[in-house]
Amino acid sequence: MKLITAILVLTIAAASPAAAMCVQSRDILSTNSKDGKLMTFRMRDGSVLVNHLQGVCSDLKFEGFVWVLRGTDDICESQQSLRVLRSGQTCLLGKFDVVKAKPVKP
Repeated sequence: MKLITAILVLTIAAASPAAAMCVQSRDILSTNSKDGKLMTFRMRDGSVLVNHLQGVCSDLKFEGFVWVLRGTDDICESQQSLRVLRSGQTCLLGKFDVVKAKPVKP
């Protein structure tokens, strides 16, 4: 019985990792990257997010980009890629940090 309980606990712990933060592409007002390492997202609701890109995306400092979306408009941390227009460099999103939360209406 103890073995079954231990297996059940381990299975539940392994099956419930922290959910990746996602944003809808239509909710993004603007993006900016000054160093190719961080990308700032200004959202339509007034919040500001910063994404820590996986690796350095040097061409992103100078050129525009397009999202590489596959069947959804969700842009999720550590799962989404983008392609720099002129150079074709592919960059991957990392972890999101909330810099400014959505304003609270009184």
